[in-house]
Amino acid sequence: MPDVWAAVTDLDEIAQERLATVLETRGADPQQREMRRNFLSKVFFPAGAKVVEIGCGTGVLTRVLAQWTNVQSVVGVDPAISLVKKARELAAGLPNVSFEEADGRTLPFADAAFDVAIFDSTLSHVPEPELAIAEAFRVLRPGGSFGCFDGDYATTTVSLGDHDPLQTCVDAMMANSVNDRWLMRRLTALVRGQGFDDVELRSFGFVDNRGGPYMLSIIDRGADILRGSGKLTEEASADLKAEARRRADSSAFFGHIAYVSVTARKPA
Repeated sequence: MPDVWAAVTDLDEIAQERLATVLETRGADPQQREMRRNFLSKVFFPAGAKVVEIGCGTGVLTRVLAQWTNVQSVVGVDPAISLVKKARELAAGLPNVSFEEADGRTLPFADAAFDVAIFDSTLSHVPEPELAIAEAFRVLRPGGSFGCFDGDYATTTVSLGDHDPLQTCVDAMMANSVNDRWLMRRLTALVRGQGFDDVELRSFGFVDNRGGPYMLSIIDRGADILRGSGKLTEEASADLKAEARRRADSSAFFGHIAYVSVTARKPA
């Protein structure tokens, strides 16, 4: 199945609201917040930094960036107008934040307009991600900073062993929700290919053995996808969701995703 995020502008309002809920749920997870703060700590923000976040969704990270040390202003960009509207609502109390509806592969900004360009869980959903990286390079001033944080989604697992049926749900969700599950393994080469230097790759791990809402939402959505495609009956879909919660209640649930960050600089 195609990545729903890659075609987010084609989704109806209800589907976009569902995606907005997923973004905010993931953003509220303490481990997810800590990983992103660690990622941002490796990005250079000069005093008075003007920042663009490309593919901002509901603005989970945009709101963090607005209060980050040395940041003067942040512009969040997303192609889905419903997500942009939600982002504006949630950031209403932050005077240095704005949002624009735009595709990250064709940004509506002048050359060298920003000091920092950030992608958070975006590039793995973008067809032809090199175009978005090239746009980030264009809108950065010489010496500007690039930062990308995303899942190495090929590592996503809830399996307790071979042939675990819950893993089938995860695999269905990943096939429906990620354009390129292996992108982060190629990203350093793509970033260097667009002209960046000082490229650094780091790894982070997200683990859940108590059934947090983010990992359970992956299983639930995967079970729904399999049911909708006729690969599961409604009863079997419900049984898999119940099994995930049974494991969570007994602390046997094991969910893992490796995340990766890439930071770089535009040559001065």
